[in-house]
Amino acid sequence: MKKLLVFIAITLFSLNSYSQVSFEKGYFITNPGERINCFIKNMDWKNNPTEFKYKLSEDTEISTKTIKKVVEFGITNFSKYKRFTVDIDKSDVDFSNTSYEGKINFIKETIFLKVLIEGDAVLYKYRGKNSTIYFFNVADGKVEQLVFKSFLTPYNTIGKNEKYKQQLSMHLKCESITMKEIKNIDYRTKDLIELFIKYNQSKKVDFINLDKSKDKDLFNLFIRPGFSSSSLSLQNNYSDFKNVEFDNESSFRIGLEAEFLMPFNKNKWGILLEPTYQSYKSEKKLATQKVKIDYSSIEIPVGIRHYFFLNNDSKIFVNALFIFDFSSESKIDYEFSADLDIDTRNNLAFGFGYNYNKKYSLELRFQTNQEIMDHYVYWVSHYRTTSVILGYNIF
Repeated sequence: MKKLLVFIAITLFSLNSYSQVSFEKGYFITNPGERINCFIKNMDWKNNPTEFKYKLSEDTEISTKTIKKVVEFGITNFSKYKRFTVDIDKSDVDFSNTSYEGKINFIKETIFLKVLIEGDAVLYKYRGKNSTIYFFNVADGKVEQLVFKSFLTPYNTIGKNEKYKQQLSMHLKCESITMKEIKNIDYRTKDLIELFIKYNQSKKVDFINLDKSKDKDLFNLFIRPGFSSSSLSLQNNYSDFKNVEFDNESSFRIGLEAEFLMPFNKNKWGILLEPTYQSYKSEKKLATQKVKIDYSSIEIPVGIRHYFFLNNDSKIFVNALFIFDFSSESKIDYEFSADLDIDTRNNLAFGFGYNYNKKYSLELRFQTNQEIMDHYVYWVSHYRTTSVILGYNIF
């Protein structure tokens, strides 16, 4: 088993090294204004970058351009970034990291801004380590931060500096946008994009929606049937005659997996929740009596998944899961002794598999040893399971 796990780790590391290198058609514009068509490594950046890697052709060496050398770069049909020197306040905008001051403290900084809406009114986004900030300009005017800040009042309540609503009402004046809409708008991508689209439409100007989050399918629901091979050993610290080594038994399992993909890094990370029915039945003849086990439970694995892209249709993935186990009236029956109730502990699982066309999947999963005699002082058990799981995306 250890050799197999080492082999899997080495294989996945090699795949990771290969799959991360994804260069796509794009361009950049240098400080003198020269536009260079090239292939840019698409990192689907969670935070706004300060540099990027590129190749002039598919066969040339990889080079790097930094924010000091480039005024704009983009990946075809995916994203566009422009360089600006702006006044920016990087205070946290979520309530989990609030300050005691609602005052805005601007600093001047040169950054790449991600273009969301391009038209007469332009909307930009900046995401840093602790903040998400929106910028805008209208009719080629100055690029300004849309100001929002949450803070704690002296009474330990949440206060809000919502200057962005005043900025929007001043600069996005048109018949299609009412003061009520601006009053109710939240400081988030979806709401701001809708407002900027409405403004550009009202001005009857051409605009481009460059926000690709609208195209991302971030939720999948898989039905997950499969087969498990399980074994069980029981040890009693005071009676060797009750020790049992049950055989490997195959059984059917069925689960429903909800997968929530993270909206960055090209959706390579996901959070999993997979309620699953599993069972194990076996019988062993000892020197003095027969022993039977009838164990079934609902497992709820919760964990993370990481994908390694092979091409547009194929990807390999690895899982790491924590399993909550809820057994139901399961027992171990000793022919001439009292029955033992099964009471399980939670355990871990690790798996790797293959996904085709986002629709079909195949996974091999290993579970760590599980204790199923938890409330007995003198009993020790080792329940082991390996599963082959099929997946079909129904949503």
